[in-house]
Amino acid sequence: MADDDLQTLTKAKAWYDAGHKVALATVIATWGSAPRRQGAHLAIREDGLFEGSVSGGCVESDVITEAKELLETGSGARTLEYGVADETAWRVGLACGGRIEILVQRLEDDGFSPALITLLEHAATTGEAITLATEPATGLTIEAPEGPFVRPYPPPRRLAIIGAVHIAQSLVPFAQALGIAVTVIDPRGLFAADARFAGLDLDRRWPDEALAEWRPNAASAVVALTHDPKLDDVALAAALRSPAYYIAALGSRKNHGNRRERLAAQGFDSAVLDRIHGPAGLAIGAANPPEIALSIAAQMTAAWRGALVPKA
Repeated sequence: MADDDLQTLTKAKAWYDAGHKVALATVIATWGSAPRRQGAHLAIREDGLFEGSVSGGCVESDVITEAKELLETGSGARTLEYGVADETAWRVGLACGGRIEILVQRLEDDGFSPALITLLEHAATTGEAITLATEPATGLTIEAPEGPFVRPYPPPRRLAIIGAVHIAQSLVPFAQALGIAVTVIDPRGLFAADARFAGLDLDRRWPDEALAEWRPNAASAVVALTHDPKLDDVALAAALRSPAYYIAALGSRKNHGNRRERLAAQGFDSAVLDRIHGPAGLAIGAANPPEIALSIAAQMTAAWRGALVPKA
């Protein structure tokens, strides 16, 4: 699965299925400059082996100690708090100025159920969103839309790149490093050569046909890189008719203005066309394909995290 927290849960379930005792630590609240976001997971085995992170390394050692004790005693869930002013926090390294609250619970039917992880794994393969609710006092986690602590698990992120061009060769590994599943779409055989994208299945259909099957959802991004309206415009039109969270196209501001006119002629109004980021990428002074790919990956991340500055 693409999401790092889902990968942590998958590892936890694998340990549990192999006969190990497993605890799950989850960030349930943050204040100030917290090192990890709410909902981040850390899985801990009874022998201290761990996967994931709740603080980027700041308080992991203390959380692991607490988790091992919970597993040894079989006691109920416990809530841990770390802040910059706490003596324990300084000792274990949380000096970022923030404060975090962490729930530690057993991976059991009376805690975070292994069956829930199976449910999340299935949802990841089908592109569904799941929300789990946890009662911190008991550690019981269930599938529910609301509760004391609610943790949504959105569908895994996907990226459709239109055009097997040089920038795409750099954007693919950036996206994969972010845990995003990538599809490169290009009907031009000269560009869509397997040797240019080793290990990646290329879609050699026209973008409208490919995207009709790919079906962009709210966790999907579509980036057009060909400069060819016959390819880019049909892809952008398909993306605009979807809930894709990030839509972008390469080209100068003048070219983007022309692109908007062409798409407006297809019936898209100005508000809808504003969803297209053009030129694609954050303004970082990018001067070559890897830097342009970096700027696109950064803008795509900002869009996913809700950190993009609205257009004037």
